[in-house]
Amino acid sequence: MPAQGQGGGPLPPLGRRMPRPRLTGLGGGLFACAGMLLVGGICWLLFGSSLFVYGLLFLPVAAATAIWVRPADLITAPITVPIAFAAGVWPISGGSGGFGGQLMGLVSALSLHAGWLYAGTLVAALIVVVRKAVLIGRRRLPRRVA
Repeated sequence: MPAQGQGGGPLPPLGRRMPRPRLTGLGGGLFACAGMLLVGGICWLLFGSSLFVYGLLFLPVAAATAIWVRPADLITAPITVPIAFAAGVWPISGGSGGFGGQLMGLVSALSLHAGWLYAGTLVAALIVVVRKAVLIGRRRLPRRVA
């Protein structure tokens, strides 16, 4: 007997049951910042402040942010993702003593690992461009049929 959905009918295939959150621009930014702070903390605790692991885990957070932001706020994803990278790298930046030392550690980490920052921003931008093209295509399709 097939599994039953809420309406009593069979459940849709697995791809259609996946969660599809729609975040606002601010919500996407908060999601990305919270996610990268969590990733930074995990890297600090488990991987000895490895910026390589941090950068590697930045890519899926950037992709998830670009996928989950609502269509009206698509432009915010490539903008908030680099901000989240900078916010999350603070715990593992390796600064020493005082505010000036922490700031120099943060700037050094950002400059030495800019490749990860650019890669994640590019991932988010490409996902946003593809999503926007699909939305435009769907909008034009009914006009061609009519």
